[in-house]
Amino acid sequence: MAERQLRRLRGVGVAAGLVAVVCAGGSGCSGNVDAAEDGRPAVEALHLAADQLVQAGSSKARTSMEMATGGTRVTIRGEGVYDYRRQLGQLKVSLPQDPAGTSDHRPITELLAPGALFMKNRGAGVPADKWVRVETASLADGNLVTGGATDPFAAAELLRGARTATYVGESEVAGTAVRHYRGTADLALAAKDAGAGNRAALGAAAKGFATATVPFDVYLDDEGRIRKVRHRFSFVSGQQEGTVAVASTTLLYDFGVAVDVRLPDDGDIYAGKIAEE
Repeated sequence: MAERQLRRLRGVGVAAGLVAVVCAGGSGCSGNVDAAEDGRPAVEALHLAADQLVQAGSSKARTSMEMATGGTRVTIRGEGVYDYRRQLGQLKVSLPQDPAGTSDHRPITELLAPGALFMKNRGAGVPADKWVRVETASLADGNLVTGGATDPFAAAELLRGARTATYVGESEVAGTAVRHYRGTADLALAAKDAGAGNRAALGAAAKGFATATVPFDVYLDDEGRIRKVRHRFSFVSGQQEGTVAVASTTLLYDFGVAVDVRLPDDGDIYAGKIAEE
């Protein structure tokens, strides 16, 4: 039931059969640059956030993606680890229960890599021991939404496109003191200033979303690392009138944790047709 709701919700990417499972550059940006508490302009601090994650090396991550369709709110959750230097991550993504409160869907294992998404337990027609590989640049949303979880490093690099930002004040995330910023990012600018691994995917998202402007709230710790970021995406559904809103939240913690992500061999990747469920 939840998968059928997601198919109705999301026209973009349905043809690929994926929804069912369900910005240091840019110093010349214009806009509101309210000073942060430490005296650094807010936009500058956000442009550097992805670089601070690379310096940290790795972290654990929790994700949630909220969508609404037909009066029903659907939340997809993920949990795993990410290596920012190699831009490799692994998440276990859990699909929502159906309205009866039950779910017969096994969690989907996702491997995140530069330019690619690998999924296991993808669903109908895919053998249990095989992976599905998707080129993120081929997706209209650059895999910011399709996989049910936003790649943590892509979420950080999206902030390279911050055009306006306001320092909201001090806050706390999971017991850690943070600085809260609110603003908007431009997907096209983020794509221009992103690293090679995310440039094409963010460029696809800039063209595929209903608007290339993405509102966000982000919380940085004393070292400028993202502890929490929430993006609000908007896209045009091919199966219903108007735009669809998606809120994606990423929590990062336990920086420096050991990460061992191994991508599938060619023989472990499914090459057949993916059935619609």
